[in-house]
Amino acid sequence: MCILLFKFDPRPVSKNAYRLILAANRDEFYHRPSKSAEFWDSSNEILSGLDMEEGKEGGTWLGISKKGKMAALTNYMQPKIDKNAKGRGALVTNFLTADLDSYSYLKKVSVEGHLYNGFNLLAADLNTTKGDVICYYGNRGEPEPVFLNAGIYGLSNSLLDTPWKKLQYGKQLFTEVVKRSQDLTKEDLVKELLTVMNNQEPQLPDPAIEDQGKDYIRPILDKYAALCVRCPGYGTRTNTVVLIDSEGCVTFTERNMINADVNQWQTSTYEFKLHS
Repeated sequence: MCILLFKFDPRPVSKNAYRLILAANRDEFYHRPSKSAEFWDSSNEILSGLDMEEGKEGGTWLGISKKGKMAALTNYMQPKIDKNAKGRGALVTNFLTADLDSYSYLKKVSVEGHLYNGFNLLAADLNTTKGDVICYYGNRGEPEPVFLNAGIYGLSNSLLDTPWKKLQYGKQLFTEVVKRSQDLTKEDLVKELLTVMNNQEPQLPDPAIEDQGKDYIRPILDKYAALCVRCPGYGTRTNTVVLIDSEGCVTFTERNMINADVNQWQTSTYEFKLHS
């Protein structure tokens, strides 16, 4: 389970407003090997964490490049996983390293969507002369990618803006912070977004999540109903906040669990300007 909330405003009226405010949780087995976010490609352009599980090395769930390409992935909750399906983590890294624009890339992915287990993929071009572009494709939804309008969106382990209670609650908390974003220092904005993403109040009962997860064990499913998931050996192990201001300055903050211990966390921040 993962969750991602973002406010997209490609042409903000105010110079103090952000073009993008994004907050995300990566939920995963605590012991699954991965690298914390860093610039990892040969040209030092692409910033992301990396999956290091054997056979899936190099995949990622969220990343951004200095050229303004950004992508994020969530899995679609499904009871049966095809172990022979193509690896989903490469969908993000492939976009970040490709020359294709976001829509063309998702269109290409959609042709092979049936070869993967369920996923949702956001791809963005955040440095175009026509204004920022974010596109979405989910292989359990419509067959074609879609362009997203300016607005506030939420994505968890169902299709974009599926009204799971945890997603609606998260969007409510997120929106309250976004409304005050121009009055907050950047550091306080990041801090408040991290507080939102670490909310552990389960939003129950939720018929929508129960219906999609009807083949799961009920006590586990109930734990999935909070923004921040806490199960034995599994749950929210990475929080990420991405801010892009009107001048194209990026602040990428990652809060990462270390040593598979819910009481040990490390926070790192990268700041850079998108190439003009």
